[in-house]
Amino acid sequence: MNLRIQPLSDFLRNKSYFRIKMHAIASNHFKIISKINGVKGVFILDTGASSTFIDISLKDKFKLKSKTSLIEASGAGPNKLTTQLSKNNSIKIGSWRSEKFQILLIDLSNVNNAFASIKTQAVDGIIGADILKTGNGILDYEKRYLYLKY
Repeated sequence: MNLRIQPLSDFLRNKSYFRIKMHAIASNHFKIISKINGVKGVFILDTGASSTFIDISLKDKFKLKSKTSLIEASGAGPNKLTTQLSKNNSIKIGSWRSEKFQILLIDLSNVNNAFASIKTQAVDGIIGADILKTGNGILDYEKRYLYLKY
């Protein structure tokens, strides 16, 4: 009996998934190039982040309209971060896209300072679990691909 095992990429393509390349960086995160409102940026994938974030200093670059949010963000440190909420944004990751997407703006200077200390490129933001949930995300760590369903 000769069984042919279908590669994951072929299987998921047949299930209407887009394949997006992830690039490993020195911090052990994966970098993903994405477009927010048509503007290209560098993001890290953080499956533990509940939301997608952009550095508040880049609000104008990404054409974000925001207002103060009641949501407080927290990370690995003890401090809570105030946020601004931006609604109705387009996001494109590879060929996958979503319209009317909500993004939180926070100060990412601590993240980028940590990246600078290990000589890693600064990031514009964080792709969070909200994207993974919306796109039924599947991660292939071995081949370094993110799959999102359209």
